[in-house]
Amino acid sequence: MCSPFGRRRGLQRAGVVRRQPCTVLSMQRLLFLPFKALMGSPGLRPLVPRVAPRAQCGCSCGIRCSLRPGQYSTISEVALQSGRGTVSLPSKAAERVVGRWLLVCSGTVAGAVILGGVTRLTESGLSMVDWHLIKEMKPPSSQEEWEAEFQKYQQFPEFKILNHNMTLAEFKFIWYMEYSHRMWGRLVGLAYILPAAYFWRKGWLSRSMKGRVLALCGLVCFQLPETRQLLQLRRFAHGTAGLVFLTALSGAFVAGLDAGLVYNSFPKMGESWIPDDLFTFSPILRNVFENPTMVQFDHRILGITSITAITGLYFLSRRVPLPRRTRVAVGTLLALAYTQAGLGISTLLMYVPTPLAATHQSGSLALLSVALWLMNELRRLPR
Repeated sequence: MCSPFGRRRGLQRAGVVRRQPCTVLSMQRLLFLPFKALMGSPGLRPLVPRVAPRAQCGCSCGIRCSLRPGQYSTISEVALQSGRGTVSLPSKAAERVVGRWLLVCSGTVAGAVILGGVTRLTESGLSMVDWHLIKEMKPPSSQEEWEAEFQKYQQFPEFKILNHNMTLAEFKFIWYMEYSHRMWGRLVGLAYILPAAYFWRKGWLSRSMKGRVLALCGLVCFQLPETRQLLQLRRFAHGTAGLVFLTALSGAFVAGLDAGLVYNSFPKMGESWIPDDLFTFSPILRNVFENPTMVQFDHRILGITSITAITGLYFLSRRVPLPRRTRVAVGTLLALAYTQAGLGISTLLMYVPTPLAATHQSGSLALLSVALWLMNELRRLPR
């Protein structure tokens, strides 16, 4: 029996096996051995063409020298072009795994919605007055810690307005409700972000799926803690009141310059959104106070901005437990704002009839008064 080296020399003389340098053999090890492990995947098997079996080289590498010069399988071509030893291609199995992961994420989100609804119904949402990503994961364990946590809650408006008769046992119930809600939210984040990063690295996500995954990841990461909403509401109300004041002030310039008679159309000013005669006067600052076109344009922009701010203030207030008087003030402000906008547009389209224009001017004073009333109500809330 001839040795493997003698058999290889005979095959080389017959033209079946060509001599290959060590670098080529090393490259073949890098390219073919990883894909040999992947051949069990049904998604990758059809990519490799079937070729007639050839004799092995007889060396220790165990590589079949079955491809003639210039002949490569599809996977080998991808690997050679990319310059990498492994190729990550989404397969049917990977798509099934990603689909099941998304179903699990949907289930966790549904659980968060249900648990959050129960938390709202039991008025437990503001029982935890601090928000820490890691620190608050351990609940109070002693009577002293529970007392300290309860004292923190007693400093907030929800206790002073709604739950001033609450006992420590009742506080523990709503605290654990909010604690469960927050811990479930962390579970949702981990169940989404960690597998998403893994699938991204493995190349199991298509280009369109990557964009959706990033968008959903942003929604997971940018959740705001509820305990700061009252402070945000106060600041938002101050800014909105300032906008209402500036709008009323600009309305006085509109009345003084008869600027309501310049462009009697809405939403455009004539045939364009921005008229050409905004900067007629020189210096430019004169146009803000003396150019009727600029004065009307400023009043429109401020009015639309005020309506948008008041609408946002209303929806923000719905997420914060407020006493009845404060809610009435917010609702009145919203109703007056849209009434005032309707009066202003009607006055403009009807070429400024005196009764309608006077009602519109009076409405600006009423709107500003309600904005100040809301600021006062929010200031009276315990901090």
